Amino acid sequence: MVLLPAAPARADTIRTQQWGLEALSTDAAWRTTRGAGVTVAVLDTGVDLDHPDLAGNVLPGKDLIGFGAERGDRAWARHGTAMAGIIAGHGHGPDGGDGVLGIAPEASVLPVRVILEGADPARAKARTTRGRALAEGIRWAVDQGADVINLSLGDDSASAHPDAGEDAAVRYALAKGAVVVASAGNGGEKGDHISYPAAYPGVIAVTAVDRYGTHAAFSTSRWYATVSAPGVDVVIADPDRKYYAGWGTSAAAAFVSGAVALVRAAHPDLTPAQIKKLLADTARDRPGGGRDDDHGYGLVDPAAAIEAGAALRPADPRAATAGYRGRYFGTGPDAVPGAPGGPGPLAPVAAGAGALLLAAAALLWRGGLRRRG
Repeated sequence: MVLLPAAPARADTIRTQQWGLEALSTDAAWRTTRGAGVTVAVLDTGVDLDHPDLAGNVLPGKDLIGFGAERGDRAWARHGTAMAGIIAGHGHGPDGGDGVLGIAPEASVLPVRVILEGADPARAKARTTRGRALAEGIRWAVDQGADVINLSLGDDSASAHPDAGEDAAVRYALAKGAVVVASAGNGGEKGDHISYPAAYPGVIAVTAVDRYGTHAAFSTSRWYATVSAPGVDVVIADPDRKYYAGWGTSAAAAFVSGAVALVRAAHPDLTPAQIKKLLADTARDRPGGGRDDDHGYGLVDPAAAIEAGAALRPADPRAATAGYRGRYFGTGPDAVPGAPGGPGPLAPVAAGAGALLLAAAALLWRGGLRRRG
């Protein structure tokens, strides 16, 4: 995450800058549900359990990296906390009116640490650490009962390729009924390389738009795009108790994970495939021709998806993986000597968990927590 200088803003203006909530008509969705009873796993850099905008919404998680920055360090849990706030922030203060409000403020967050912060000094050691963290994290989260898996990360480098373990983990999640959401990638100005895990079949891949619905230049445009969501000037919370405006498909994916949490809360028996199709069928601002690589099927609309979901009957979640069971997406994983079926334990973290997909963030407010007068 790159921090850019910006003029400070007062705490009591943070909520008014959360344009994404209005753009996605969350008030309409909240007439039905705010996400209570749904668990969203945030596979990321960790989440600040004590952040006032998240307190009580974060479950005990798991660290699959095992080294690097620790609680209290500057390079700890910044990206993950930002994503958790977009998904399930509930604000703070006497009336909850200060701080960040998430799209599903009553959902629970299950943090799984699978990647280091970009500024973590230990990142230089990443090439000698476990490369299977993402796949293991997906499986662990599903086994803990996660309903939604948020992957605001990815490898969209020129050398990106599908990984056997990740592919199998995604199929495992889908078959168990967990919806998988991922960032489409931030390679829009760098060649639009395919990003994984967004490109795995069954994943809801999310591109980024600005407040006018315009495709963000940095957002990867590819055939796997499912829907779009806010990804420019998105207010994010930080463990330092300050607030920033962030850019990236990370934020867009988090918005959609929150939207899925609302749909899952309203219709708990719908399968991942049904929910993915619901989001596509009910998306607003549909591109000409019905779909394009910039926006997928359009801007995600949780209220419309909730309404349309009432007419569906639950299906078999295994149907989501039936079409490619036993095969790898694309060209398949590169074999590693001594590790049949995928990269070995010394594979680079970048190959397993990918890069953070929050392109940049600018400081909005420099003070400590402030209550509105």
